[in-house]
Amino acid sequence: MKKGQIVEGIVERLDFPNKGIVQIEEGKVTVKNTLPGQKVQCVINKARKGRYEGRLLEVLEPSELETRKAPCKDFGQCGGCSLQTLSYEDQLKMKSDWVKGMMDAVIKEEYEFEGILGSPTEFGYRNKMEFSFGDECKDGPLALGMHKKGSFHDIVTTDDCQIVDGDYNKILRCVLDYFASLGTSFYHKMRHEGYLRHLLVRRAVRTGEMIISLVTSSQETPDLNGLVEALLALDLSGKIVGISNCINDSVADVVRADEMVNLYGEDFFYEEVLGLKFKISTFSFFQTNSLGAEVLYSKGREYVGETKDKLIFDLYSGTGTIAQILAPVAKKVIGVEIVEEAVEAAKENAKLNGLTNCEFIAGDVL
Repeated sequence: MKKGQIVEGIVERLDFPNKGIVQIEEGKVTVKNTLPGQKVQCVINKARKGRYEGRLLEVLEPSELETRKAPCKDFGQCGGCSLQTLSYEDQLKMKSDWVKGMMDAVIKEEYEFEGILGSPTEFGYRNKMEFSFGDECKDGPLALGMHKKGSFHDIVTTDDCQIVDGDYNKILRCVLDYFASLGTSFYHKMRHEGYLRHLLVRRAVRTGEMIISLVTSSQETPDLNGLVEALLALDLSGKIVGISNCINDSVADVVRADEMVNLYGEDFFYEEVLGLKFKISTFSFFQTNSLGAEVLYSKGREYVGETKDKLIFDLYSGTGTIAQILAPVAKKVIGVEIVEEAVEAAKENAKLNGLTNCEFIAGDVL
């Protein structure tokens, strides 16, 4: 096969993370954004020593696994989700097979594979989203949402996203309409010009508290008081406890802050997991599925077993979430983490939860 050649075939399997394997007469072709059982048409864009990669042109026939219509109106063009036409049970089976395949590649002796634990909720589960500003096509109107599937530049306005609480969609639409009405520029990644870069929204599942961060360059200095007023006037199920402007002049397309300007309230919110409370700041790490984290941590606590008289070390402990979940069933827990800000957050959270048998050390585990 040669570059530019158009071929058709059936997707035999989907390898992690998104590599459909299509078997044709001349060999195997890797095609992203496909599902097992689909008949697809693709164009060869890489051909090296018998290894072929193709770009999907069209799904000619759906897979028998696609048993439902995707609940999201942007599914297919948005690059955020790829499995919504499969039942949740089939999604879990596929992910379980991925994990086992990776383990089989490195574990040569026999082992017991216990399978996969699903999330308690399939939709509306994320507690953090990073949306990008841009346009859906060159020189098109301002867009805010996720990258178009397979595109570095084009943005799909995802104001009906199904994997977050409805509050996120109201906030996204409010911010987009506000800046669209003003004609505010977005940051062009190639020219490094423009103002609007990202919108970061975090919302606790248990407490409903939210923080909103507008990430911009320093190339413009608009008055953001009107935006704050518009956001606080929204009819939300949760409560906005903080709004900030994160100024980022890095050329890299990452969500970060060279400087943070507080516009309203605090730069943190509280989430509750397994009866414990955690203070989470704008950029601190926390599992993005709070209810899924409870399942994960409960299983971890089960594996640890009886710990009443034991000293537990939580190495690479981050903000000490796991350490604090184990603390009530241990003699003492010591967390070690090299990032000093994370250690301070861990100490603060332990104090918040009334845990006196936790110690956190800032240092290199090695």
